[in-house]
Amino acid sequence: MTRTHDPLDSEVNVPLRAVVGNPELALDPVVETLRPGALDAPVRWAHVSELRDPAPYLLGAELLLTAGVNLPEEPPEIDRYVRRLADSGISALGFGLTPGAYETLPPSLRTACIRHGLPLLIVQPRTPFLAISRAVSVALAEAGQREQRRIAVAREALTRAAGDGLGELAGALAGRLRAWVALVGVGDVLAAEHGAPSPLPAEVRELVATLRAGRGIRSATTELADGTHVFAQPVYPQATASHLVVVGRVARFDGADRAILSVGAALLGLAGRAGSDAAGLGATATALLLGETDVIGGDERRLVAGIAYRRGPTEAAARYDWLRARLDTPLVRLLPGPRFTAIVRESPEIGDLDRLRADGWLAVVGSPVSPDRLPDAAGEAELLLARAAALERPVVAEATSGLDALIAPDAAAGFAAQALAPLRELDRKGDRELVETLRTWLAHHGGWDRTAVELGVHRNSVRHRIGQIERALEVDLADPEIRMRLWFALRWSNQVTLR
Repeated sequence: MTRTHDPLDSEVNVPLRAVVGNPELALDPVVETLRPGALDAPVRWAHVSELRDPAPYLLGAELLLTAGVNLPEEPPEIDRYVRRLADSGISALGFGLTPGAYETLPPSLRTACIRHGLPLLIVQPRTPFLAISRAVSVALAEAGQREQRRIAVAREALTRAAGDGLGELAGALAGRLRAWVALVGVGDVLAAEHGAPSPLPAEVRELVATLRAGRGIRSATTELADGTHVFAQPVYPQATASHLVVVGRVARFDGADRAILSVGAALLGLAGRAGSDAAGLGATATALLLGETDVIGGDERRLVAGIAYRRGPTEAAARYDWLRARLDTPLVRLLPGPRFTAIVRESPEIGDLDRLRADGWLAVVGSPVSPDRLPDAAGEAELLLARAAALERPVVAEATSGLDALIAPDAAAGFAAQALAPLRELDRKGDRELVETLRTWLAHHGGWDRTAVELGVHRNSVRHRIGQIERALEVDLADPEIRMRLWFALRWSNQVTLR
């Protein structure tokens, strides 16, 4: 079963056996209440409560201590008391024997704990509850220190291994976690692995798909039929990262394991990206210098373009490495403005584009094209940027279809030139910016005020220009079909290469 990571799983804990086995506490477990593995249950705290029903106030994994001050007298009520505690997820119930109150363990409490599988510990009168709480606190502190030392040692070892490449790093991570490791890329291709099953089981592929479909900081787990516990997370905190790290072993992964995995995942992401970027860019540059033009491959690509949004990108967001990481491609070019262009294999999702906007970039994604048509895609990107600026949101072009697919490029260009010729002639004579006004006005769905703000003119100037356009073209722009034709004319005429 696949599930997302529960934050409580990462808290420091000690096994119940560490508390039961402390000779200074002299705790006597009721053997009949101990189901298999009960002493391995995690204890995160020791808590004293004499409430008749403390379950609503418990978080789970506590060692609950009581002297039975408000313990019900009737067996059915005691059974309900124990059932509620078991359902709350406590690790054990410690019952304190008290002279003059409960000098022996109530039989109905023993029976109820056996029935509900709740470990029951007898606390002798000579052992104060405070001593148990202190012992648990000390054990938790020592466990936390051990975890921190283990994480620090692992971090140093993994950092050294990263210098020797992905394979060595995957092996080092597998050794630290005593698990198999797989670095899963796009299309579930293994970029690196150590001891991982091949092919990956269907449950693991399902886990990867579930994680890729998420948003934000995520991880996920599943358990295979053979008892293997599998844990997966992206190489970067966001689930949109292209590569995921998947690890598996028989034992569950505790908080320290996950911390070590996070370090290893980040290093795998950096090592993998550095290696692939250097190799890919080096091969591309070499091929171009040798006169080979088909160096990007035959698969379709998309052009992503971005302009400054409002105050523009932050200092970090304006760097090449920041954009490369967010767009998952080394083919990024920063331009004055500021603006950028990038060539990507997979279209960023709207959520990713919204995050770019939050960081000061208004981005658009062009239609998928073959590599030889990428220079032509710049014209489409310009029109998409104008539309995005008008809408103040990212825009993604749909796959080439409809009129674009049905009309030959020469015919489209001829139609555009003829339709817009009167406006271009007036623009040349009087610098009236009628073509740009029409484009902006259509992008804003005929909104006078928004068009005026975009062009930096008064709304009356916009009205005057639109009137000139209608007279020059002899059309009525209130007609939606006329608007559609002119929009496509603007689109087909916009073959301007980004500079």
